Amino acid sequence: MTRVAVLGAGSWGTTFGKILADGGADVTMWARRAELAREIDEAKRNSQYLAGVNLPRTMHATADLAAAVAGAEQIYVSVPSKSARDTLKAVKPLLAGGDAPIVSLMKGVEKRTGLRMSQVIGEALDCDPARIAVASGPNLALEIAREQPTAAVVASSSAETAAVVARAATNRYFRTFVGTDVAGTEFGGVLKNLIAVAIGIVDGVGYGENTKASIITRGLVEMTDFAVAYGAQPETLQGLAGLGDLIATCQSPLSRNNTAGRLLGQGYSLQDVVTQMQQTAEGLGSVEPMLKLARAKGVEMPIVQQVKMVLDGTMEPRDIAPHLTTDDTPQEENQHGSSNGGGAVRRAFQRALDLLRDGGRGPRRD
Repeated sequence: MTRVAVLGAGSWGTTFGKILADGGADVTMWARRAELAREIDEAKRNSQYLAGVNLPRTMHATADLAAAVAGAEQIYVSVPSKSARDTLKAVKPLLAGGDAPIVSLMKGVEKRTGLRMSQVIGEALDCDPARIAVASGPNLALEIAREQPTAAVVASSSAETAAVVARAATNRYFRTFVGTDVAGTEFGGVLKNLIAVAIGIVDGVGYGENTKASIITRGLVEMTDFAVAYGAQPETLQGLAGLGDLIATCQSPLSRNNTAGRLLGQGYSLQDVVTQMQQTAEGLGSVEPMLKLARAKGVEMPIVQQVKMVLDGTMEPRDIAPHLTTDDTPQEENQHGSSNGGGAVRRAFQRALDLLRDGGRGPRRD
């Protein structure tokens, strides 16, 4: 049995531990709170985060970080992005000389630096990027813990590392695919949270499916433009880590980010929302750093900008309509890039059209 450690015993960390255990691994969870570690270890339950779910017998837990990672052949990290660096710094001396893959289950960016979680792992542990992998996809924890079938993607700069992790994270109800687009996989997981907050806001206001469908569709364009500007492959955003995760997160009441947005739409202040949420909604903390990164690359993100305005209290939730924020000039809508033509994918698409025209075929009209 592969010996693995999962750091973080919230809903997603515990669920992924179950995925690994059901795939044949010997899993040790690390929980900050000793009482939660005891419940998982002895009762095989996590009643706070996964009520009614029985955990496998091959799944254990401890509040001792050194005991959790001792002898681990793979280490999975599922802590809030704001505490990731401190947790990893505590782990570093415990991994001296090891070569175990380190897998990020986190979907956020570091607020101070804007770094993706794989980059934080690399800095904090000072390890070879080939050891680092990221996992993402349409992964609502409670549904998976109840063994409803789904899939995810694991990406690493090393195809070998991705394959090793994917084999461990595959069982009869959970299929893991592999990729090498680390940036696209991570940015998909981060950006969809921001769109989900927007969907929650309009849902809380009482707007219907037309509004939500418009925001989801244009949201995918924003996600793609942003990710491509930072070196991602556009195809990644059309897959499990992008579109798949976006659909699941935007449409489900199980989504923390959707729930946070819905509370905002119902008139709660940001502080009230944070107080009510039992778990971290990563999208709330990612809005500002992602907009800063977008500005650095000249990427327009009207949906995320309006979410920030709602969070700041400078826009009433009922006024949110980011898909209507273009000027009066008629815009051509194209799924390959933003409506203003600024996306890298859109430019590539335009170049292809120019080549056709140069070849004498001329523009076509429907």
